[in-house]
Amino acid sequence: MWLSFWRSRDRFSLDQLRYLTDQLTKIQIVNEINKDFVIEALRSIAELITYGDQHDPRFFEHFMEKQVMGELVRILKLSRISSVPLQLLQTVSIMIQNLRSEHAIYYMFSNEHMNYLITYSFDFRNEELLSYYISFLRAISGKLNKNTISLLVKTCDDEIVSFPLYVEAIRFAFHEENMVRTAVRTVTLNVYHVGDDAVNRYITSAPHADYFSNLISFFRKQSMDFNKLVSDTLTNPGPDSTSTIIAAVDDIEDNLYYFSDIVSAGIPDIGTLITDSFLVVLIFPLLFPSLRIVGDNEMQSGVVTSLYLLCCILRILKIKDLANTIAAALFYPLEAFTQSSWGKFNGHISGDGFTSKTEVSENDNLNSYDPRCSMVNAPYIPSSSGFHSAHAHSQNDCSSSNLSLREVLLAYVTKGNDIEVLGSLGLLATLLQTKELDESMLDGLGILPQRKQHKKLLLEALVGEASGEEQLFSPKNSLARDGIGSELEYYHEKIKEHYGVSSQATDVGTSPLVRRFQVIDALVSLFCRSNISAETLWDGGWLLRQLLPYSESEFNSNHLELLKVSYNSCASALMEEARGIWSDFLVTVLCEEWRKCKRAMESSSPRKEWTCMLLPPHKLSSEVDVPDESSFVAGERMLELVKVFVLQHQLQIFALGKPLPEQPPIHLPGDLPVNHRAKTCGLDVSGPKPGIELSLGDAVPCRIAFERGKERHFWFLAISVGTSGWLVLAEELPLRQTHGVIRVAAPLAGCNPKIDDKHPKWLHVRIRPSSLPFLDPAKFNDNGKSKTKALIDGRWTLAFRDEESCKSALLMIVEEMGLQSDEVHRRLKPLLNLEIATDSSSSSVCDPDDSSSFRTHPNSL
Repeated sequence: MWLSFWRSRDRFSLDQLRYLTDQLTKIQIVNEINKDFVIEALRSIAELITYGDQHDPRFFEHFMEKQVMGELVRILKLSRISSVPLQLLQTVSIMIQNLRSEHAIYYMFSNEHMNYLITYSFDFRNEELLSYYISFLRAISGKLNKNTISLLVKTCDDEIVSFPLYVEAIRFAFHEENMVRTAVRTVTLNVYHVGDDAVNRYITSAPHADYFSNLISFFRKQSMDFNKLVSDTLTNPGPDSTSTIIAAVDDIEDNLYYFSDIVSAGIPDIGTLITDSFLVVLIFPLLFPSLRIVGDNEMQSGVVTSLYLLCCILRILKIKDLANTIAAALFYPLEAFTQSSWGKFNGHISGDGFTSKTEVSENDNLNSYDPRCSMVNAPYIPSSSGFHSAHAHSQNDCSSSNLSLREVLLAYVTKGNDIEVLGSLGLLATLLQTKELDESMLDGLGILPQRKQHKKLLLEALVGEASGEEQLFSPKNSLARDGIGSELEYYHEKIKEHYGVSSQATDVGTSPLVRRFQVIDALVSLFCRSNISAETLWDGGWLLRQLLPYSESEFNSNHLELLKVSYNSCASALMEEARGIWSDFLVTVLCEEWRKCKRAMESSSPRKEWTCMLLPPHKLSSEVDVPDESSFVAGERMLELVKVFVLQHQLQIFALGKPLPEQPPIHLPGDLPVNHRAKTCGLDVSGPKPGIELSLGDAVPCRIAFERGKERHFWFLAISVGTSGWLVLAEELPLRQTHGVIRVAAPLAGCNPKIDDKHPKWLHVRIRPSSLPFLDPAKFNDNGKSKTKALIDGRWTLAFRDEESCKSALLMIVEEMGLQSDEVHRRLKPLLNLEIATDSSSSSVCDPDDSSSFRTHPNSL
């Protein structure tokens, strides 16, 4: 009762702060008895100082007057209980993060209290304590600027000799916990972006500069682990393979973006240091040698991983020297990077890499290698890395090792498997889109876009260079002049002198025009391959359109002949599909894929991320537990064929220098004859739906059991309308015996009618799905995998009253299927006639809804 008369202190009052600070000064030891009070006092002080900073400056004045920071440090020294340091770090972090007053931050960072806390020997075996400590460092780094950073460093003769925040942070740069590594990166980036010259000199001086080379060594180890993961996934894909690969890709790209952020800070020499480290530690000894050509039966995971990593490095690390050196190195043979003596680089970066001294001494290939002359002690990567074997080239055709890396990429395009083709196209496309690459470098590689060639020649003509003017207005105005640009020569010299690559570039004297034709030859050869997926062929088509956006002048007669032969082959296969299981969807799918392909070809960037080259390939249903005769398999094959045909057709139009029409040149739907069965039955354009009344003039009576022991009587009809068609079961109306009501309808195409061998009154028909399920986004995920079980075709067995009725029904089906196929042929005729299609492609317009309007009603089966 007496407690109700006691007036308690306001929680957010100056009196409360005075009370807490007074109580803390009286504490001489922290033990189990008073630890709860100490922890609560520390927590409350953080709240009060944050509140006072926003509402009453007297709070922080009292904080300074009583030297509360000193008291906090004293409490830390007295405590032997882990929960107290944890709360103290949280308290200081909260205050630093929330203080808005610049004066308050200056005070917090002064008097060496921060540096004492930073260097205090905490017991980091406590993971929670480590987490709070790293958050504490991150909170401090968030308040750094050119003024506050000077309070956290020690100097001698205007040079920094101690910077505890940075030094202690990078101790945890390679911690096993990803959250800790991420926080450390935040701290370091906050330091780099302050832009203080003295700090920059400190972090780039020995031994602190080792941090950057160690980062790249860590990234190399991560790359090796990543390659093993990709190899295991491609060999034995599992249900979680895709998500595992994507998570690993995120980690790889996060690391590269961190390097990019470091470079963007503009610290002198850091860009050069990172460039040299990447080349000597990762790219030259590890990624390039893995691009070797191996036998068909060998797993090429190292190739795929290396191509992807090169794409990522070029795309994310926007360093001009790095990009141009990589491009220039593509002119060197593989053997230049597999010889152990390549790395005699007079660098200034030290690091142990990932190969131990024992491994080096045991390897015969390193006998001539002097580790004192290299950036790292062991640039050679042993076969255990998983990327490539030390003796790989000696076991293969020696001619492959004499090919330049650029020629190896083109060899993969012309002869590699689907993943290798995709990876090589990805690297070529990435090089083409890398803005840091000099145009002379792209010209030397043979991938300078035609529009940039024209721009280059125009500029040369404007400034009075005769060769530029002559080529600009010559019939072959897209051809670059012979020889190699000075930029390419400079980087070749740098690779030789700076990085110690002893081999010579294999095709230095080759004209850029020749290399350009080599690229076009490889792409044309790719389009003629039948063992490459349509998706990958589309990527090749995009690259070709980038090189030749609006001219056919660089296609020679051999190119045109090869493309025409390949087109004719696709056209013949498409004609077969007009009589196939999915003929009713052929026009619709073709119109849709035409638009998609046109968008993909004319896009300014590739239509998908190159991560797809790492993921387990999507298997067609024929490659899994689905019968080859399944309509689902046939549908996938039809879609794949249509995609290839559309690309081939658009290439034909493009080869003639004509613009692509928005829609494929096909005929519009024709009118039905007066005596057509659909008209005599009274069926309108909406198609047969359950409950619709129709005439039973040509219908044949039959019996069918949809459930065991429950036989039902129907009237059977086969009806086609344009490119659509159905098998219809109708019930006779009692009052109108010449008419019936539709109860069930199924697709006509692909029904494969057959009279039973032992029961001539029975007719078997296959009932396939009413739509293509893999074209429905709701039924398939982003990776093309079905969310549901594979569909299984149904089957009807229709029993007729006599053999004649059964044969009549069969003939009706065959007749309507013929009409349906004829209409598909008629509509596709202008598209399949190449001369007509290229001359009058805009006169006929495809309406994809023409076919879709006749699809079987989803509730009719």
